[in-house]
Amino acid sequence: MKDIKGSIIIRLLVFMIDIVVLNAVLLFFLQNRVTSVPEIFTARTKFFFFVMNISLVVAEYFLPPIVNLRFAKISMVFKRVTGLVLFQTLISFFILRLFDFKGGLFNFMLVVGPTLFVCIFASRVIEFSAIRRYRAHGGNIREAIFVGNDPALEPLYHALAGDLSLGIRVLGFYGDDSIAGLEGKIKQLGTIKDFDELLDKIMNTSDRLCDSVYVSISYNDSDLIAKIMEACDRHAIHFFYVPRQFKNYGFNLKAESIMGVTVMTNYIDPLLNPTNRFLKRAFDVVFSSIVCFFVLLLTPIIGLIIKMQSRGPIFFKQSRTGFDGKEFSCLKFRSMHVNAKADTLQATKNDPRKFPFGNFMRKTNIDELPQFFNVLKGDMSIVGPRPHMLKHTEKYSKLIDKYMVRHLCKPGITGLAQVTGYRGETKELWQMRGRIEKDIWYLEHWSIGLDLKIIIKTVLSIVKPDKNAY
Repeated sequence: MKDIKGSIIIRLLVFMIDIVVLNAVLLFFLQNRVTSVPEIFTARTKFFFFVMNISLVVAEYFLPPIVNLRFAKISMVFKRVTGLVLFQTLISFFILRLFDFKGGLFNFMLVVGPTLFVCIFASRVIEFSAIRRYRAHGGNIREAIFVGNDPALEPLYHALAGDLSLGIRVLGFYGDDSIAGLEGKIKQLGTIKDFDELLDKIMNTSDRLCDSVYVSISYNDSDLIAKIMEACDRHAIHFFYVPRQFKNYGFNLKAESIMGVTVMTNYIDPLLNPTNRFLKRAFDVVFSSIVCFFVLLLTPIIGLIIKMQSRGPIFFKQSRTGFDGKEFSCLKFRSMHVNAKADTLQATKNDPRKFPFGNFMRKTNIDELPQFFNVLKGDMSIVGPRPHMLKHTEKYSKLIDKYMVRHLCKPGITGLAQVTGYRGETKELWQMRGRIEKDIWYLEHWSIGLDLKIIIKTVLSIVKPDKNAY
């Protein structure tokens, strides 16, 4: 109830601020005439303001602010404000168009809409930051309890306790053993039996344990789970079931819908969606076609420099592991002298096999440019897990449980691991584990936006080369 009341107050305040922002924007255009205005705006100003305000009320009803949500992100706020302003602008335009036949309204709304978006989003950022700062300093705190000692609770605890701006305080846990990785960090409030007895005591009282309960116990204890849910319902406590981990398997099961039936899978792949696959492939083809044109122009110059510094072919072809574990020939500009260990030995920082221009190409990613032809052919994508040598696939697939999962999407010229510090030589096993975790995270969270961010970071690395690029 505290959350509900708080949400109502915050939404009301945000709505009032939005009204003020809207009218301030309209007054600015009315007084400054920075753009041509339709006659209805000057001749029937009160009516124009009335329609714009009522449209905002309607838009806010269907798309209320989300800055109050504890797990909201600024990207979510951005999308919500975009939808809100677009909806409000369209409603206003169609209503006003019924009363204005002299033109100019469409062009005017094209200016007012974006201006209103910038102002409202700016206010949202301030509101978002203010709420989180208030919570980080101890205001609007909600209390949580864990039930169970499954390893799945460990990352959840770090997520909740590690971000004070969420305003969630974990009181402790009820379990028959400690939670691996949280020894000494979280208080043990009792055993599962103690919690069961506590539920019996409070079931018919008004006593409230906390604001939310996170449960991660076996499905075999279905009676206890049902009892916890009933107690939570009676006391208006948020109930969450955290899927258990299987032994040391590092990723929790996730819900997915198949023909309306909820099933659990060990990972979610957005690229299984035909529309997403089409978007990614279309982007690959268009982008790589443009790059390949310039690569063709640069190849004679790059090839001449390579020939001047090292005998051998201009291009280097190497069999690597691709989509579904199938082999393909990966194409690069040759950056090393021809040697017998090219297919088995990774490049090192001061590798004597590299010639000067080859070293420069590796630091600036120029040697990777021919791989855009691999993209056009369909063996690779612009963004994805980097393809590994066959020997490395054979080696690490035996050492890392989820290693082969990375091959469920096409390998990329660049990838999330490469722009987050996991590029280059892998001297230790933990380095490859970190790379694989990034690859699988990318696979589960793919979006065109994420691809663009990775591409931008890769381009910036040309200006400021990665220290691991060698």
